[in-house]
Amino acid sequence: MTEIEDTKIRDEYDFTGGVRGKHHRAMQAGYTITVHEADGITVLKEVLPKEGAVIIEPDILTYFPDSESVNRALRCLIPLLTPKFRSKARKV
Repeated sequence: MTEIEDTKIRDEYDFTGGVRGKHHRAMQAGYTITVHEADGITVLKEVLPKEGAVIIEPDILTYFPDSESVNRALRCLIPLLTPKFRSKARKV
């Protein structure tokens, strides 16, 4: 099987009525993973975004695929902010 064939969706998959990004908001808030170990022990793992993490929507990722491109674009916007907003940002 070639790489292209491997990435195609199989005919038996039916996404009729599916919702893209259905769990996106919940994932931003964090989630719990339940791991059932072979010895019968159940382990719960909390997964939370790192403090200060900014979640970029998928449509934005097309244009800004990495931190450097996002930061560069935001720095271009800073001069356009009102003076009131800029002074608040400096206090942080």
